[in-house]
Amino acid sequence: MWLLPLFPRVAAFATRTFYRTTITGGEIPRDGPLLLVGNHPNSLLDPLFLAAAARRPVRFLAKAPLFSNPWTAWAVTAVGAIPVYRPRDNPALVGRNESTFRAAHDALHAGAAIGIFPEGMSHDAPSIAPLRTGAARIALGARSRLGHSLPIIPVGLVLGKKEEFRSDAHVLVGEPVRWDDIDGAEDSPDAVKELTARIDHSLRRVTLNLEQWEDAPLIAAAEAIYVAELGAAPESGTLVDRWREAARILSATRRDGDAEATALAREIRRHARALDLFGLEPADLKAGTDLRGAARWSARRAALPAQIAVAWIGALLFWVPYRLTAVLVDRSSADGASRASIKLVGGAALFILWTALLAAVAWISAGWTAAVAGLVLLPLLALATLVLLEDANDAWGDARRFFLLRSRVRPLEELRSRQPELAQRLRALRDRATRERG
Repeated sequence: MWLLPLFPRVAAFATRTFYRTTITGGEIPRDGPLLLVGNHPNSLLDPLFLAAAARRPVRFLAKAPLFSNPWTAWAVTAVGAIPVYRPRDNPALVGRNESTFRAAHDALHAGAAIGIFPEGMSHDAPSIAPLRTGAARIALGARSRLGHSLPIIPVGLVLGKKEEFRSDAHVLVGEPVRWDDIDGAEDSPDAVKELTARIDHSLRRVTLNLEQWEDAPLIAAAEAIYVAELGAAPESGTLVDRWREAARILSATRRDGDAEATALAREIRRHARALDLFGLEPADLKAGTDLRGAARWSARRAALPAQIAVAWIGALLFWVPYRLTAVLVDRSSADGASRASIKLVGGAALFILWTALLAAVAWISAGWTAAVAGLVLLPLLALATLVLLEDANDAWGDARRFFLLRSRVRPLEELRSRQPELAQRLRALRDRATRERG
Protein backbone atom coordinates (compact mmCIF):
# COMPACT_ATOMS: atom_id res chain seq x y z
CA MET A 1 0.00 0.00 0.00
CA TRP A 2 2.94 2.28 -0.65
CA LEU A 3 0.92 4.64 -2.85
CA LEU A 4 -2.08 5.00 -0.52
CA PRO A 5 -0.81 8.06 1.45
CA LEU A 6 -0.14 9.87 -1.84
CA PHE A 7 -3.31 8.68 -3.52
CA PRO A 8 -5.45 11.81 -2.87
CA ARG A 9 -2.83 14.12 -4.40
CA VAL A 10 -2.19 11.84 -7.36
CA ALA A 11 -5.96 11.50 -7.90
CA ALA A 12 -6.52 15.26 -7.74
CA PHE A 13 -3.71 15.92 -10.22
CA ALA A 14 -4.92 13.23 -12.64
CA THR A 15 -8.59 14.25 -12.62
CA ARG A 16 -7.87 17.98 -12.88
CA THR A 17 -5.44 17.37 -15.73
CA PHE A 18 -7.64 15.09 -17.78
CA TYR A 19 -10.89 16.98 -17.06
CA ARG A 20 -11.99 20.47 -16.10
CA THR A 21 -13.04 19.20 -12.69
CA THR A 22 -15.21 20.99 -10.14
CA ILE A 23 -15.92 19.60 -6.67
CA THR A 24 -18.87 21.04 -4.76
CA GLY A 25 -21.22 20.11 -1.96
CA GLY A 26 -20.81 18.98 1.61
CA GLU A 27 -17.78 18.24 3.74
CA ILE A 28 -16.06 14.88 4.01
CA PRO A 29 -14.55 14.04 7.43
CA ARG A 30 -10.76 14.10 7.27
CA ASP A 31 -10.32 11.32 9.83
CA GLY A 32 -12.20 8.44 11.42
CA PRO A 33 -14.09 5.54 9.83
CA LEU A 34 -15.96 6.57 6.69
CA LEU A 35 -17.84 4.89 3.86
CA LEU A 36 -17.93 6.75 0.53
CA VAL A 37 -20.49 5.56 -2.02
CA GLY A 38 -20.46 6.76 -5.62
CA ASN A 39 -22.07 6.14 -8.98
CA HIS A 40 -19.89 4.37 -11.52
CA PRO A 41 -19.95 5.90 -15.03
CA ASN A 42 -16.25 5.93 -15.83
CA SER A 43 -14.42 2.74 -14.88
CA LEU A 44 -10.99 3.22 -13.26
CA LEU A 45 -11.27 7.00 -13.14
CA ASP A 46 -14.16 6.99 -10.67
CA PRO A 47 -12.02 6.05 -7.64
CA LEU A 48 -9.74 8.95 -8.53
CA PHE A 49 -12.66 11.39 -8.33
CA LEU A 50 -13.74 10.09 -4.92
CA ALA A 51 -10.20 10.16 -3.53
CA ALA A 52 -9.69 13.70 -4.83
CA ALA A 53 -12.95 14.82 -3.20
CA ALA A 54 -12.10 13.09 0.10
CA ARG A 55 -8.61 14.63 0.34
CA ARG A 56 -7.60 11.66 2.49
CA PRO A 57 -6.46 8.09 1.76
CA VAL A 58 -9.37 5.93 0.60
CA ARG A 59 -9.26 2.16 0.14
CA PHE A 60 -11.60 0.97 -2.60
CA LEU A 61 -13.37 -2.26 -3.28
CA ALA A 62 -12.31 -3.36 -6.76
CA LYS A 63 -13.32 -6.31 -8.94
CA ALA A 64 -11.02 -9.31 -8.55
CA PRO A 65 -9.85 -9.49 -12.23
CA LEU A 66 -7.97 -6.22 -11.72
CA PHE A 67 -5.67 -8.03 -9.27
CA SER A 68 -4.67 -10.65 -11.83
CA ASN A 69 -4.23 -8.28 -14.78
CA PRO A 70 -0.53 -7.28 -15.04
CA TRP A 71 -1.52 -3.82 -16.30
CA THR A 72 -3.64 -3.02 -13.25
CA ALA A 73 -2.51 -5.39 -10.47
CA TRP A 74 0.34 -3.17 -9.32
CA ALA A 75 -1.92 -0.10 -9.09
CA VAL A 76 -4.79 -1.65 -7.14
CA THR A 77 -2.30 -3.30 -4.77
CA ALA A 78 -0.33 -0.07 -4.31
CA VAL A 79 -3.43 1.85 -3.18
CA GLY A 80 -4.65 -0.89 -0.84
CA ALA A 81 -7.73 -1.89 -2.84
CA ILE A 82 -9.79 -4.81 -1.55
CA PRO A 83 -10.83 -7.50 -4.09
CA VAL A 84 -14.51 -8.23 -4.71
CA TYR A 85 -15.47 -11.55 -6.31
CA ARG A 86 -18.45 -10.96 -8.59
CA PRO A 87 -20.56 -13.81 -9.98
CA ARG A 88 -20.23 -12.34 -13.47
CA ASP A 89 -16.42 -12.65 -13.27
CA ASN A 90 -16.14 -16.14 -11.74
CA PRO A 91 -19.09 -17.74 -9.91
CA ALA A 92 -16.77 -20.27 -8.25
CA LEU A 93 -14.96 -17.54 -6.31
CA VAL A 94 -17.98 -15.73 -4.84
CA GLY A 95 -17.46 -17.48 -1.51
CA ARG A 96 -14.25 -15.51 -1.05
CA ASN A 97 -16.29 -12.35 -0.44
CA GLU A 98 -16.38 -13.25 3.24
CA SER A 99 -12.73 -12.20 3.34
CA THR A 100 -13.69 -9.01 1.46
CA PHE A 101 -16.17 -8.03 4.15
CA ARG A 102 -13.69 -8.87 6.92
CA ALA A 103 -11.02 -6.72 5.28
CA ALA A 104 -13.44 -3.81 4.91
CA HIS A 105 -14.62 -4.13 8.51
CA ASP A 106 -11.02 -4.30 9.77
CA ALA A 107 -10.11 -1.17 7.80
CA LEU A 108 -13.11 0.77 9.11
CA HIS A 109 -12.42 -0.42 12.67
CA ALA A 110 -8.91 1.01 12.26
CA GLY A 111 -10.37 4.39 11.25
CA ALA A 112 -9.85 4.14 7.50
CA ALA A 113 -12.05 5.42 4.69
CA ILE A 114 -13.58 2.83 2.36
CA GLY A 115 -14.88 3.65 -1.12
CA ILE A 116 -17.43 1.52 -2.94
CA PHE A 117 -19.58 1.79 -6.07
CA PRO A 118 -22.84 0.06 -5.12
CA GLU A 119 -24.02 -0.34 -8.72
CA GLY A 120 -21.46 -3.13 -8.92
CA MET A 121 -20.25 -2.26 -12.40
CA SER A 122 -19.24 0.67 -14.56
CA HIS A 123 -21.76 1.46 -17.31
CA ASP A 124 -22.91 3.95 -19.95
CA ALA A 125 -26.59 4.09 -18.98
CA PRO A 126 -28.15 7.56 -18.51
CA SER A 127 -29.34 6.69 -15.00
CA ILE A 128 -28.05 4.88 -11.93
CA ALA A 129 -28.39 1.09 -12.08
CA PRO A 130 -30.14 -0.79 -9.23
CA LEU A 131 -27.79 -0.92 -6.25
CA ARG A 132 -26.25 -4.07 -4.84
CA THR A 133 -26.37 -4.64 -1.09
CA GLY A 134 -22.63 -4.68 -0.42
CA ALA A 135 -22.35 -1.10 0.84
CA ALA A 136 -25.19 -1.60 3.32
CA ARG A 137 -23.75 -4.88 4.58
CA ILE A 138 -20.32 -3.35 5.07
CA ALA A 139 -21.78 -0.40 7.00
CA LEU A 140 -23.99 -2.57 9.21
CA GLY A 141 -21.18 -5.02 9.92
CA ALA A 142 -18.76 -2.22 10.74
CA ARG A 143 -21.31 -0.68 13.12
CA SER A 144 -21.50 -3.97 15.02
CA ARG A 145 -17.74 -3.88 15.56
CA LEU A 146 -17.42 -0.16 16.23
CA GLY A 147 -20.41 0.05 18.55
CA HIS A 148 -21.76 3.10 16.71
CA SER A 149 -22.76 4.24 13.23
CA LEU A 150 -20.21 5.67 10.83
CA PRO A 151 -20.73 8.36 8.17
CA ILE A 152 -21.95 7.13 4.79
CA ILE A 153 -21.44 9.94 2.28
CA PRO A 154 -22.70 9.85 -1.32
CA VAL A 155 -20.49 11.31 -4.03
CA GLY A 156 -22.09 11.92 -7.42
CA LEU A 157 -20.16 12.05 -10.69
CA VAL A 158 -21.66 13.92 -13.64
CA LEU A 159 -19.50 13.80 -16.77
CA GLY A 160 -20.52 15.65 -19.89
CA LYS A 161 -18.27 13.95 -22.45
CA LYS A 162 -16.31 11.48 -20.39
CA GLU A 163 -14.11 10.25 -23.24
CA GLU A 164 -13.06 13.76 -24.24
CA PHE A 165 -9.83 15.22 -22.88
CA ARG A 166 -10.43 18.48 -20.96
CA SER A 167 -14.19 18.12 -20.96
CA ASP A 168 -16.22 19.09 -17.88
CA ALA A 169 -16.49 16.82 -14.85
CA HIS A 170 -18.69 17.66 -11.87
CA VAL A 171 -18.20 15.97 -8.48
CA LEU A 172 -20.98 16.54 -5.94
CA VAL A 173 -20.53 15.60 -2.29
CA GLY A 174 -23.89 14.90 -0.68
CA GLU A 175 -25.13 14.99 2.87
CA PRO A 176 -24.44 11.91 5.03
CA VAL A 177 -27.03 9.15 4.81
CA ARG A 178 -29.31 9.11 7.86
CA TRP A 179 -29.38 5.56 9.22
CA ASP A 180 -28.99 5.67 13.02
CA ASP A 181 -32.61 4.55 13.35
CA ILE A 182 -32.12 1.33 11.38
CA ASP A 183 -31.96 -1.69 13.67
CA GLY A 184 -30.17 -4.87 12.73
CA ALA A 185 -26.79 -6.18 11.61
CA GLU A 186 -25.46 -7.21 8.23
CA ASP A 187 -27.32 -10.53 8.43
CA SER A 188 -30.69 -8.75 8.79
CA PRO A 189 -32.44 -8.68 5.37
CA ASP A 190 -34.76 -5.88 6.44
CA ALA A 191 -31.92 -3.68 7.69
CA VAL A 192 -29.86 -4.31 4.56
CA LYS A 193 -32.82 -3.56 2.30
CA GLU A 194 -33.72 -0.34 4.11
CA LEU A 195 -30.16 0.99 4.22
CA THR A 196 -29.62 0.13 0.53
CA ALA A 197 -32.78 2.09 -0.31
CA ARG A 198 -31.53 5.11 1.63
CA ILE A 199 -28.13 4.96 -0.06
CA ASP A 200 -29.91 4.80 -3.43
CA HIS A 201 -32.02 7.84 -2.53
CA SER A 202 -28.94 9.81 -1.40
CA LEU A 203 -26.99 8.95 -4.53
CA ARG A 204 -29.84 10.04 -6.77
CA ARG A 205 -29.80 13.44 -5.04
CA VAL A 206 -26.22 14.08 -6.23
CA THR A 207 -26.38 12.54 -9.71
CA LEU A 208 -28.10 13.36 -12.97
CA ASN A 209 -30.53 10.58 -13.89
CA LEU A 210 -32.06 10.87 -17.35
CA GLU A 211 -34.67 8.82 -19.16
CA GLN A 212 -32.50 8.91 -22.30
CA TRP A 213 -29.17 10.44 -23.27
CA GLU A 214 -30.91 12.57 -25.91
CA ASP A 215 -32.35 14.65 -23.06
CA ALA A 216 -28.91 15.85 -21.95
CA PRO A 217 -28.34 18.52 -24.66
CA LEU A 218 -31.92 19.78 -24.24
CA ILE A 219 -31.48 20.19 -20.49
CA ALA A 220 -28.09 21.88 -20.93
CA ALA A 221 -29.52 24.27 -23.54
CA ALA A 222 -32.52 25.16 -21.38
CA GLU A 223 -30.28 25.85 -18.40
CA ALA A 224 -27.91 28.00 -20.48
CA ILE A 225 -30.79 30.05 -21.91
CA TYR A 226 -32.36 30.55 -18.50
CA VAL A 227 -29.10 31.66 -16.82
CA ALA A 228 -28.07 33.90 -19.73
CA GLU A 229 -31.31 35.87 -19.53
CA LEU A 230 -32.43 35.57 -15.90
CA GLY A 231 -29.37 34.49 -13.94
CA ALA A 232 -29.17 31.64 -11.45
CA ALA A 233 -31.00 32.20 -8.17
CA PRO A 234 -28.78 31.59 -5.11
CA GLU A 235 -31.20 28.98 -3.80
CA SER A 236 -31.06 27.00 -7.04
CA GLY A 237 -27.83 25.25 -5.99
CA THR A 238 -25.09 23.99 -8.26
CA LEU A 239 -25.26 23.59 -12.01
CA VAL A 240 -25.94 19.86 -11.59
CA ASP A 241 -28.69 20.63 -9.06
CA ARG A 242 -30.39 22.73 -11.72
CA TRP A 243 -29.85 20.07 -14.38
CA ARG A 244 -31.38 17.48 -12.09
CA GLU A 245 -34.43 19.67 -11.43
CA ALA A 246 -34.82 20.26 -15.17
CA ALA A 247 -34.64 16.50 -15.77
CA ARG A 248 -37.37 15.94 -13.18
CA ILE A 249 -39.60 18.57 -14.82
CA LEU A 250 -38.97 17.11 -18.28
CA SER A 251 -39.83 13.63 -17.07
CA ALA A 252 -43.04 14.85 -15.41
CA THR A 253 -44.24 16.83 -18.44
CA ARG A 254 -43.47 13.93 -20.75
CA ARG A 255 -45.40 11.56 -18.50
CA ASP A 256 -48.37 13.95 -18.34
CA GLY A 257 -48.37 14.61 -22.08
CA ASP A 258 -47.96 18.36 -21.54
CA ALA A 259 -48.37 19.86 -25.03
CA GLU A 260 -47.14 23.31 -23.97
CA ALA A 261 -43.93 21.89 -22.47
CA THR A 262 -43.41 19.69 -25.53
CA ALA A 263 -43.67 22.73 -27.80
CA LEU A 264 -41.22 24.65 -25.58
CA ALA A 265 -38.73 21.79 -25.73
CA ARG A 266 -39.01 21.75 -29.52
CA GLU A 267 -38.33 25.49 -29.73
CA ILE A 268 -35.37 25.26 -27.35
CA ARG A 269 -33.81 22.56 -29.53
CA ARG A 270 -34.36 24.72 -32.61
CA HIS A 271 -32.82 27.75 -30.88
CA ALA A 272 -29.80 25.68 -29.77
CA ARG A 273 -29.28 24.32 -33.30
CA ALA A 274 -29.36 27.85 -34.70
CA LEU A 275 -26.75 28.99 -32.20
CA ASP A 276 -24.60 25.97 -33.06
CA LEU A 277 -24.57 27.04 -36.70
CA PHE A 278 -22.89 30.27 -35.61
CA GLY A 279 -20.70 28.52 -33.03
CA LEU A 280 -22.30 30.50 -30.21
CA GLU A 281 -23.69 29.83 -26.74
CA PRO A 282 -26.79 31.52 -25.27
CA ALA A 283 -24.62 33.77 -23.08
CA ASP A 284 -22.75 35.00 -26.17
CA LEU A 285 -25.85 36.85 -27.35
CA LYS A 286 -25.51 39.08 -24.27
CA ALA A 287 -21.83 39.86 -24.86
CA GLY A 288 -20.77 43.44 -25.48
CA THR A 289 -19.37 44.53 -28.85
CA ASP A 290 -18.20 48.09 -28.13
CA LEU A 291 -14.77 49.07 -29.45
CA ARG A 292 -13.59 50.47 -26.13
CA GLY A 293 -14.14 47.09 -24.46
CA ALA A 294 -12.34 45.40 -27.34
CA ALA A 295 -9.37 47.73 -26.87
CA ARG A 296 -9.18 46.91 -23.16
CA TRP A 297 -9.35 43.19 -23.98
CA SER A 298 -6.52 43.58 -26.52
CA ALA A 299 -4.35 45.40 -23.97
CA ARG A 300 -4.81 42.58 -21.45
CA ARG A 301 -3.84 40.07 -24.14
CA ALA A 302 -0.60 41.79 -25.16
CA ALA A 303 1.46 38.73 -24.18
CA LEU A 304 -0.74 36.35 -26.16
CA PRO A 305 1.60 35.94 -29.20
CA ALA A 306 4.47 34.86 -26.93
CA GLN A 307 2.17 32.48 -25.05
CA ILE A 308 1.01 30.94 -28.31
CA ALA A 309 4.62 30.48 -29.44
CA VAL A 310 5.53 28.63 -26.23
CA ALA A 311 2.36 26.55 -26.44
CA TRP A 312 3.10 25.46 -30.00
CA ILE A 313 6.65 24.48 -29.10
CA GLY A 314 5.26 22.27 -26.36
CA ALA A 315 2.53 20.90 -28.61
CA LEU A 316 5.04 19.93 -31.29
CA LEU A 317 7.39 18.41 -28.73
CA PHE A 318 4.68 16.17 -27.28
CA TRP A 319 2.77 15.47 -30.49
CA VAL A 320 4.06 11.88 -30.70
CA PRO A 321 2.67 10.59 -27.35
CA TYR A 322 -0.54 12.55 -27.92
CA ARG A 323 -1.14 10.85 -31.28
CA LEU A 324 -0.06 7.44 -30.01
CA THR A 325 -2.61 7.74 -27.20
CA ALA A 326 -5.35 8.37 -29.77
CA VAL A 327 -4.23 5.33 -31.76
CA LEU A 328 -4.18 3.20 -28.61
CA VAL A 329 -7.73 4.18 -27.71
CA ASP A 330 -9.04 3.73 -31.27
CA ARG A 331 -7.62 0.23 -31.49
CA SER A 332 -8.90 -0.86 -28.09
CA SER A 333 -12.11 -2.84 -27.81
CA ALA A 334 -13.16 -1.07 -24.60
CA ASP A 335 -16.67 0.24 -24.14
CA GLY A 336 -17.49 3.87 -23.47
CA ALA A 337 -17.18 3.47 -19.71
CA SER A 338 -13.54 2.32 -20.04
CA ARG A 339 -12.16 4.39 -22.92
CA ALA A 340 -11.34 7.41 -20.75
CA SER A 341 -9.46 5.15 -18.33
CA ILE A 342 -7.41 3.72 -21.19
CA LYS A 343 -6.76 7.22 -22.48
CA LEU A 344 -5.58 8.47 -19.08
CA VAL A 345 -3.47 5.45 -18.11
CA GLY A 346 -2.10 4.83 -21.59
CA GLY A 347 -1.46 8.52 -22.21
CA ALA A 348 0.37 8.90 -18.89
CA ALA A 349 2.57 5.88 -19.64
CA LEU A 350 3.38 7.12 -23.14
CA PHE A 351 4.13 10.61 -21.83
CA ILE A 352 6.54 9.23 -19.22
CA LEU A 353 8.29 7.03 -21.79
CA TRP A 354 8.55 9.90 -24.27
CA THR A 355 9.96 12.22 -21.60
CA ALA A 356 12.52 9.57 -20.67
CA LEU A 357 13.44 9.17 -24.34
CA LEU A 358 13.93 12.91 -24.80
CA ALA A 359 16.05 13.01 -21.64
CA ALA A 360 18.15 10.13 -22.97
CA VAL A 361 18.70 12.02 -26.22
CA ALA A 362 19.74 15.08 -24.20
CA TRP A 363 22.17 12.94 -22.19
CA ILE A 364 23.78 11.51 -25.32
CA SER A 365 24.06 14.86 -27.03
CA ALA A 366 24.80 17.21 -24.10
CA GLY A 367 25.59 15.18 -20.99
CA TRP A 368 23.85 14.24 -17.75
CA THR A 369 23.15 17.86 -16.74
CA ALA A 370 20.98 18.32 -19.83
CA ALA A 371 19.25 15.00 -19.13
CA VAL A 372 18.35 16.00 -15.56
CA ALA A 373 17.16 19.41 -16.78
CA GLY A 374 14.98 17.65 -19.33
CA LEU A 375 13.43 15.37 -16.72
CA VAL A 376 12.57 18.42 -14.62
CA LEU A 377 11.59 20.92 -17.28
CA LEU A 378 9.74 18.74 -19.81
CA PRO A 379 6.80 17.89 -17.47
CA LEU A 380 6.56 21.58 -16.54
CA LEU A 381 6.51 22.50 -20.23
CA ALA A 382 3.76 19.95 -20.85
CA LEU A 383 1.59 21.47 -18.12
CA ALA A 384 2.34 24.99 -19.35
CA THR A 385 1.40 23.91 -22.86
CA LEU A 386 -1.94 22.63 -21.65
CA VAL A 387 -2.73 25.90 -19.84
CA LEU A 388 -1.48 28.15 -22.63
CA LEU A 389 -3.28 26.29 -25.40
CA GLU A 390 -6.56 26.53 -23.50
CA ASP A 391 -5.93 30.23 -22.84
CA ALA A 392 -5.21 30.79 -26.53
CA ASN A 393 -8.33 28.86 -27.50
CA ASP A 394 -10.42 31.00 -25.14
CA ALA A 395 -8.88 34.15 -26.61
CA TRP A 396 -9.64 32.99 -30.13
CA GLY A 397 -13.21 32.27 -29.09
CA ASP A 398 -13.57 35.77 -27.62
CA ALA A 399 -12.20 37.41 -30.76
CA ARG A 400 -14.30 35.28 -33.08
CA ARG A 401 -17.44 36.06 -31.08
CA PHE A 402 -16.72 39.79 -31.12
CA PHE A 403 -16.35 39.98 -34.91
CA LEU A 404 -19.28 37.64 -35.50
CA LEU A 405 -21.64 39.67 -33.32
CA ARG A 406 -20.58 42.89 -35.03
CA SER A 407 -20.75 41.54 -38.59
CA ARG A 408 -23.88 39.37 -38.43
CA VAL A 409 -26.21 41.74 -36.60
CA ARG A 410 -29.32 41.09 -38.68
CA PRO A 411 -29.19 37.25 -38.77
CA LEU A 412 -28.58 37.19 -35.00
CA GLU A 413 -31.33 39.67 -34.19
CA GLU A 414 -34.02 36.99 -34.33
CA LEU A 415 -32.08 34.83 -31.90
CA ARG A 416 -31.60 37.80 -29.57
CA SER A 417 -35.29 38.58 -29.55
CA ARG A 418 -36.37 34.95 -29.18
CA GLN A 419 -34.10 34.00 -26.30
CA PRO A 420 -35.65 36.21 -23.57
CA GLU A 421 -39.10 34.89 -24.48
CA LEU A 422 -37.86 31.29 -24.17
CA ALA A 423 -36.34 32.12 -20.79
CA GLN A 424 -39.62 33.57 -19.51
CA ARG A 425 -41.50 30.47 -20.65
CA LEU A 426 -38.93 28.30 -18.88
CA ARG A 427 -39.43 30.30 -15.70
CA ALA A 428 -43.19 29.90 -15.95
CA LEU A 429 -42.78 26.14 -16.43
CA ARG A 430 -40.47 25.86 -13.43
CA ASP A 431 -42.76 27.98 -11.25
CA ARG A 432 -45.74 25.83 -12.23
CA ALA A 433 -43.79 22.63 -11.51
CA THR A 434 -42.74 24.00 -8.11
CA ARG A 435 -46.34 24.83 -7.19
CA GLU A 436 -47.57 21.42 -8.26
CA ARG A 437 -44.80 19.69 -6.36
CA GLY A 438 -45.46 21.74 -3.24
